Amino acid sequence: MKWRRSSNYLARAATSTAIVAAGIKYVDGEEAKKLVTEEGYSVVDVRDKSQFDRAHIKPSTHVPLFTVNTDGDISTSIRRVMHNGFAGLFYGIAFTKPNSNFVADVERSFSKDSKLLLVCQEGLRSGQAAEKLEEAGFRNLAFIDNGLQKVKPDLFATEGPKQLQDAGKAGLVTIQGQFSVVLGAILVSAYLFLTLFPTQAEELFFKK
Repeated sequence: MKWRRSSNYLARAATSTAIVAAGIKYVDGEEAKKLVTEEGYSVVDVRDKSQFDRAHIKPSTHVPLFTVNTDGDISTSIRRVMHNGFAGLFYGIAFTKPNSNFVADVERSFSKDSKLLLVCQEGLRSGQAAEKLEEAGFRNLAFIDNGLQKVKPDLFATEGPKQLQDAGKAGLVTIQGQFSVVLGAILVSAYLFLTLFPTQAEELFFKK
């Protein structure tokens, strides 16, 4: 188990001995399980709703760090189209913006003394969430530094149609394997056609 200090730790440490002892634990899957089962940590899932619905730890509280961006200004609309044409299409990633009510949403469910294990798919959002909550006065914080994508199957009880490790997979990448098989079959068929029926192939593909 490791500890990570927030970016403004040194400045704050000079003013409060209580803050000197504060820190954020970053743990792997097995350590996270012990925090929940042995030390009474509550799981706060900060992923977007689509990932949460695919699979989440049971029980957990869903408080997304980012929410779906439905803003209608021209700049946002252009970025939404670009996003949906790539990240949305291939990876099923929602077009989002920071949740301005994130800390307040957590405070509605938990006190500042609560022990919270923050989770996301890759470990980045949960780390950011932990720092935001530490700045807001929460003192018992931890997150899985490599995210749920690295948690061993069946380590946690879960809800949802997918495994935790696969909850971040959506869009065209989920059919990549099937696509590769189909593409391979087409290429092999084309090769055999060119090899076995060269005259017909020339007439079909190369005749002007």
